Amino acid sequence: MRLLVTRPEPDASREAEALGRRGHEAVLAPLLTIEFCGGVPLQLDGAQGLAVTSRNALRALAAHRELGQALPLPLFAVGEATARQAQELGFADVTIGPGTGAELAALISDELKPKRGPLVHLAGETLAFDLKSALESQGFTVRQPVLYRAVPAPSLPAEALSLLKAGKLDGVILMSPRTARTLADLLARHGLVTQAKSLVCYCLSEAVAEAVAPLGFDVRVAARPREEDVLALVDSEAASS
Repeated sequence: MRLLVTRPEPDASREAEALGRRGHEAVLAPLLTIEFCGGVPLQLDGAQGLAVTSRNALRALAAHRELGQALPLPLFAVGEATARQAQELGFADVTIGPGTGAELAALISDELKPKRGPLVHLAGETLAFDLKSALESQGFTVRQPVLYRAVPAPSLPAEALSLLKAGKLDGVILMSPRTARTLADLLARHGLVTQAKSLVCYCLSEAVAEAVAPLGFDVRVAARPREEDVLALVDSEAASS
């Protein structure tokens, strides 16, 4: 299958390699560019732990002057991939979440007590889930330093446009609601909504699927919000076609 890979770099190239190993052809079209916000204080004083819902936050943290102060703290990661990156960065006390922000909030509420101190959510400028509000409703104090922003692409890459116009793409992989909304905006801007309706959208979660639903595309949602499950979905579709 020939698939449009839309996540930001460096994850786009890594995902393309994974697709290649499975016998698929990836067409790179990163729809967001990650920009780190330098010099933002982490607000670690008195914190009992960290919460991370994106590997981009950890990439920003890797170059942060307060990394050394952050590493001894317990870290709650949204899922397995984020947890692995945290461990590679040097965190020793890492709790792996079930895969979504809502589930991570529930896990933190079960594991920690509000009276033990604030939590620090290392965040992006735009969030798919409001972890801060979810935890504050349980009595926690949550600090939320913004370490990165995702900037939407102004257009689709030339190769992707050519293949879309020619009807030579089988599907698109969408890993976040923001990416799905950006794709919808760009297809409308390029006048390609009708041509793109032949694509199957392989979505990380129901939230992602909802973001692209207004376009009326054929949508598939992974069994769990993990990249491995999205790729397994692609494999299953290829095998049955």
